[in-house]
Amino acid sequence: MFEGLSNRLGQVFDRLRRRGALSAADVDEAMREVRIALLEADVALPVVKDFISQVKAKAVGQEVFRSVTPGQMVVKIVRDALVEMLGMENRGLALNAPSPVAILMVGLQGSGKTTTSAKIGLRLKTRERRKILMASLDIYRPAAQEQLAILGRQTDLATLPVIPGQTPVEIARRAMDEGHRSGFDVVILDTAGRLHIDQALMSEVAEVRDAVSPVEILLVADA
Repeated sequence: MFEGLSNRLGQVFDRLRRRGALSAADVDEAMREVRIALLEADVALPVVKDFISQVKAKAVGQEVFRSVTPGQMVVKIVRDALVEMLGMENRGLALNAPSPVAILMVGLQGSGKTTTSAKIGLRLKTRERRKILMASLDIYRPAAQEQLAILGRQTDLATLPVIPGQTPVEIARRAMDEGHRSGFDVVILDTAGRLHIDQALMSEVAEVRDAVSPVEILLVADA
């Protein structure tokens, strides 16, 4: 998604930079293309509208059109607005607690929790030198636990062996026990996808939370 958005915005900005002066029509045309690029990247329509309004309010000012390089000025305005929209702070995971710390992955079905679990685990292993254990609590989706095991082998991350018949709470507790015994720093718990209207599954994930007291609960969702 970000690669496609970056390429599309890059094309818009290249055209702006090549122009010695910009008119209001030039800015309008560029903003239309930026709007389309954001919508095609699945950015929510209200967010896109607010973003374009903020950029146009700054880009149509006299200081832009009188600038030596107005195209560069508009590019900077769009860039600054994107940074503000996406978040200006880069906050890491709260892992400063006695090991092993639990990270609970939650979200809808098919949102990418299992793949994201492996990505986070690999990042923590390679960049922060943490010893990672991953455990699948998804006893409902066919081959869900095997999928995490495959990702574990591909990334050289440990995964909790599967014991058929265990409940998600039992798996979570066993994962934390294994984390203590084997000296793991982080235990990533990959839960089954669920809707907020499914009371049974919502109660289940609450029981898992209460059983392991995770330092982070990460919601995986479509961008």
